[in-house]
Formats: sequence, structure tokens, C-alpha cells
Amino acid sequence: MTMKQEKKRIYLRAALALAALLVVLLALDNLSFVPSMLLTVLRKGAIYALVAVSMNLLNGFTGLFSLGQAGFMLLGAYTYAILTIPAASQKSIYQRYANGGIGFSIPELLSKPLGGFGLLLGVVFCLILAGFIAALFAFLIGLPVLKLKSDYLAIATLGFAEIIRAAVVYEGFGPLTNGSNLLYGFTSFASFNLSLGGTTLHLETVMPFLFSGICIAIILLLINSTYGRAFKAIRDDEIAAEAMGINLASHKRMSFIISSFFAGISGAMLAMYQASVQATTFKSSMTYEILLIVVIGGIGSVSGSIIASFLFIASSEWLLRFLDNETWIGGFRVPLLRSGFRMVVFSIIIMAVVLFFRKGIMGDRELFQKKPASTVKAAKKEARSK
Repeated sequence: MTMKQEKKRIYLRAALALAALLVVLLALDNLSFVPSMLLTVLRKGAIYALVAVSMNLLNGFTGLFSLGQAGFMLLGAYTYAILTIPAASQKSIYQRYANGGIGFSIPELLSKPLGGFGLLLGVVFCLILAGFIAALFAFLIGLPVLKLKSDYLAIATLGFAEIIRAAVVYEGFGPLTNGSNLLYGFTSFASFNLSLGGTTLHLETVMPFLFSGICIAIILLLINSTYGRAFKAIRDDEIAAEAMGINLASHKRMSFIISSFFAGISGAMLAMYQASVQATTFKSSMTYEILLIVVIGGIGSVSGSIIASFLFIASSEWLLRFLDNETWIGGFRVPLLRSGFRMVVFSIIIMAVVLFFRKGIMGDRELFQKKPASTVKAAKKEARSK
């Protein structure tokens, strides 16, 4: 079997697996006995998987240590919210600002002539536009910032994220961003639910998986292309990469912009999940959480980032909320399980993963990745010699 046929086979399997997953998620979305916490973990995990993979593209595959992910997510979230708030609701939402809002909603404009398809088309267009706004800022910031390396680049991008968060709540931008107040009422995942003969077909879990799956598939295609190999060459040795004819500045900028583009889309999806947007959500701690997911999953592994995203969300949402409940042992309430102890448990889980998986859960490998034939032959030869 040739390499091209093998790739086609892998892509076909991935498409079939994604289709089967969507069918399972559709069933979970519409079964009444499924716990709401499980759906929360799935929805939020899918969103965090996309932003973790986008960060891994920059940090793991290109070797650029950036901490500006929360800032790009904020830009994407606000762009999406501003463009999708219904025109009739903008006056009440922007009540502190005269003539606040943009006066129209893109999904509304497209849904009038096209119906439900127009709504989907409008949402997809706004998601892409949210990514483009984040990418535009990444291009402008990247011109001076990408000349820095290592910790200096991390500090510069972290500072950019804090500047963006402060600018959003600035009163001068209030008519557009609503200042420090919430933005709400925009199109969310619940807007895709279908009414069929008096019953409702819920799609709140299917849609984030569908959007994230398409974006991650695009990132995978990029990583396996010539551009992806150039990114890896820069990560391994910049001097050798430049000697081979790779334009370092151009490829670094490209990786930074693409990573920021998908971070913007994930920020918009997080806004859809939360059904509201506020700048305080996108603090620097969010970037550290995403970096933690990338490290736990494995720097340079897409599948590792996806697995770690769901593990992180399950631990932070499911396990810790369970520990927040009142616990009674032998007729006595145990207060330790209600406050700071839950963070201790979470920290222990993270430490255990890092200690037992020093390169992350997947290292730099991918799920279902075959071992190269040359490596297998070398291992057999070494075994025979022993």
C-alpha cells in the first residue's frame, strides 16, 4: 500500500469515527436520563480541545512560547457576540450607552431569506470573522513581538492579553463592547435545536463537537503539510532550518496567526456555550489552564491535547463539584470537602499525571500512530545482538 493510499484510509477512518461520534452525541443530547454534568464536560471539553490544539500548534510544533491565548479568545468572543445580538435586544443590552450596538445581527439578516440554513450560515460566518479579527491582531502584534524568544516572547504576549482585556472594558469603547457589563442574548448552541412535530431535537452537544472537529482536522492537515514540517524544523533547530532555506520570520508569523485564528474561534464558541460574555472570564489564569492541558497531553501531540482537555474539564467540573457537596461520614459533616480541599485534590491529580507521564500522556506521539518500520527493524536487530 502506497503512502497516498494509507493517508486516504486514515482520513476515511477519521471521517467515519467523527460521524459515529456525532450520532452518539445526538443520542446523549436527547435522552432524558443522561446527567447534565456529563453534557457540560463534553461541551466545554470540545471547546477547550480546540484552543489547546491551537496553542500546541504554536508552542509544541513551532517552538514559540506564547501566553496570549486568552487575549485572542476574548477578541473572538466579543466579535461573535457583537455581530449576533438581535437588533431588537441591543437597546436593552446597551442601556448604559446611547446608540450602543451595531444596529443589526448577521444571523438575523441571513435567516430572513434563507430560514434555518441562513442561521447556520450566519453563525459560521461570524465564527470565521471572529477568528479573522484575532488573526489580524496577531499579525499586528507579531511584527515586533516575534523578534523575541523564549520567556521574553511569553511575557510580551501575556502583556498583550492583559492590554486587550483592559481595552475592552474601557468606557470609550462602551457603545461597542458594553464596557464592563455583560453581553448576552446572542445566538448560542441552543439556537440550533430543531422543533419536529411538537418535540425538540437538541443539538447543544453536537454543534461544539462538529465545529471543533472541523477546525482540528484543518490544523492536522496543516501539520502534515510542508508548512507543518517547516514548523517542526524551526522547533528542532532554527539555524539548520534557515540553512535549508526556510524563512524563519515568515513561518513564525504564519504559525502565530493561524494559532490565534483558531483561538478566536474557540473564544466565540465559549461565548456560545456560556450564552454571555464578560472580560473578567478571560484572565491570565485561563491561559495557564490551557498551557497546563498542553503539557499534560504532551507537547507536540494533537491527540494528547484533546484527551487532556476532557480530563481537565472532567476533573475541574465534575470531580471538584462533587467534592463541593456536603459529605457526611458516620453522622458527622466533613467540612474539608467543601472549600480549599477540592483544590488540593485537583493539584494532587495534576502532580500525579506529571510525575508518571513526564512527557505528558501522549508525549510527542499521536493516537493510533504506527511505529516507523525502520525503528522496528532496529529494535529487532538490537534484541538479537543481546
